[in-house]
Amino acid sequence: MSEIVMNKKKEPSLAMLVVVLTAISLITALLLGAVNMITAPQIKLNTEKKTAEAMQAVLPTEDGVYTPVEYTGEDSTVQAVYQAGDAGYVVQVKPATSFSGTLSVMVGVGTDGTCTGISIVETGETSGLGSNAGKPDWQAQFVGQSGKVSVTKDGGEINALTGATITSRGVCESVTSALAAAASLG
Repeated sequence: MSEIVMNKKKEPSLAMLVVVLTAISLITALLLGAVNMITAPQIKLNTEKKTAEAMQAVLPTEDGVYTPVEYTGEDSTVQAVYQAGDAGYVVQVKPATSFSGTLSVMVGVGTDGTCTGISIVETGETSGLGSNAGKPDWQAQFVGQSGKVSVTKDGGEINALTGATITSRGVCESVTSALAAAASLG
């Protein structure tokens, strides 16, 4: 009689699985760290360029110089304030109200205390709805606004974006915060 020998496949041990998974995780982490080190300077330059362009768009200055101003107010949504020469202030605001939580708005405030313009610096709002806040026609309605700015649904003068009332309220909140911050600086 012939004997049949069955080859049993050896199962990897739990320790071997942990070692392999750890090695894969370490290699992945090192690669991600390297990519971050390589791209971080360019990302920083792109962010600075976008911020400078937004400041120039909302309150242009002849020399393009905007001097950082220390803001000591209580409004935590105000991220940065810049003096725009004799023209007024430029205020960057990240409102508490936004659909995605990543909305950041640059607001120009003239010496007369009114909004001179807005620019969306960062957004993660819904494409085709909240992302329409970046359209110049919609942004134009903020020019000349003062005091508390709100959408028509809340008794204000700003026409909300269709299907994006939360984003519209966030931008209004940003403008209101920027106007108050500039007023507190004199």
